[in-house]
Amino acid sequence: MGNLTVDVYQAGPIPLKATFSCAPGELLALVGPSGSGKTTLLRTIAGLYQPQQGRVSCGEKAWFLAEEGQHHSLPPQARQIGMVFQDYALFPHLTAQQNVQLAMGHVPRAQRSAQAAQWLANVRLQGLEARYPSELSGGQRQRVALARALAREPQALLLDEPFSAVDQVTRRRLQRELALLRQQISIPIILVTHDLEEATALADQICVLHNGVSLQQGSPEALFRRPRSATVAKLLDRHNVFAGKIVETAAGRRLQWGEWYLEVANGLESGDIGETLTWYLPPSDIVLHRRERPSQGERENPVAATVSEMVVLGSMTSISLRVSHGDMLRFDIATHAAKRNQLTLGASVYVSLLAEGIHLMPAQPTSQAPHNKRTLL
Repeated sequence: MGNLTVDVYQAGPIPLKATFSCAPGELLALVGPSGSGKTTLLRTIAGLYQPQQGRVSCGEKAWFLAEEGQHHSLPPQARQIGMVFQDYALFPHLTAQQNVQLAMGHVPRAQRSAQAAQWLANVRLQGLEARYPSELSGGQRQRVALARALAREPQALLLDEPFSAVDQVTRRRLQRELALLRQQISIPIILVTHDLEEATALADQICVLHNGVSLQQGSPEALFRRPRSATVAKLLDRHNVFAGKIVETAAGRRLQWGEWYLEVANGLESGDIGETLTWYLPPSDIVLHRRERPSQGERENPVAATVSEMVVLGSMTSISLRVSHGDMLRFDIATHAAKRNQLTLGASVYVSLLAEGIHLMPAQPTSQAPHNKRTLL
């Protein structure tokens, strides 16, 4: 078993320029807005769609090859792929066990019934083997579809928005089932999802797609702390993306942001004085100065701001702070901490922007306004 690797390109009718890979035992989530090419790439891996150029391979075996005059494409049934669709795609006239047995053409006929029952047990559906899809809940039907996909003994598992058609409670339960099931299989798993929380919870790697182009692949932590560009940050719903300029001060190089001169742990030395950069700060690296006692890191890049918005979301409160030149800092804080610090709309506060957290990126094109600034209509 080897890596599942995709490197494909086409100019149209569906533009693609995507490269990503997934190792055995890993789960890679493909994320991006509608129309970004997620499902097309899943169909490309499965052999249901052929791009103009590129390569799809699993280990040493090329499933699709179209480059330098070569063209080779294995049919879907020869790729040993398990696929779970958003709408389950179960046959309504067959029982759960019979649906699973359909995927077991490679197993001797006499063994299929017992093995299908075992796959249903693996997804915690023992006792429901004789039920028809109409007699099962949405979550149970999804587990039958997963058991059927795995019964193929696939070399890769493809999941196309597998939990989007069920309620939130069932969704969390199915995510847990998938996490448990991953301990029993060691194949590449590709998950297409619109849910960033789901991708973060389940995936070892995330690949961000936009307009058919793969912009960045990495661990959830790496992407959320070090997006490659402002576009990636926006697609990952990251706020706190700003413009700054490299300047020389008596204390050394700093990042000028309005009236503030920020210390940055990494990246300023490789830039040119006067160069404009885009920078990002994870919310976790914004430290609110406590009213009653000093905070750790309080002397690091202290910035004055005004509370512009407070949204209480249960145990957490979302805070938006406006600095003097109009940019908005956003972060979450425990609701009890917000009350303890007497945060109210219009209140003046100080925060520290931790130098280690400031991440520098290429400057945004001038046609793109920073997405965290307010636009008045």
